[in-house]
Amino acid sequence: MSGADRMAERRILKALAEGKLSGLAGEGKPLPHRPGDAFVSAGDAAGFRIMAEAGVLPEEIVLKKRAAAQRAHLATLTDPEARKAAMAELARIEMRQAIAEDARRKFMRG
Repeated sequence: MSGADRMAERRILKALAEGKLSGLAGEGKPLPHRPGDAFVSAGDAAGFRIMAEAGVLPEEIVLKKRAAAQRAHLATLTDPEARKAAMAELARIEMRQAIAEDARRKFMRG
């Protein structure tokens, strides 16, 4: 467990002890299935969920969805020139996604 995860766990336990996690929306209901959360830290996953519930998506998530859509589009292409252009666009999207992820990691480190 990373230091950030341990800190998040301590904050959650403190909030539980103070009763701040009672009466929240969805209390007593099962959590929604989010298989993508397995690939990020617990703290990031919680932050992403809060933003999603507020209707806000981080740039890296928007770019991740765009990259997936571009990969699907690329799979349908047979013309070599069209494939080359689609691959260049995919590389551009993936580069922007990596930059956004790196910026978030640097921000979270303080």
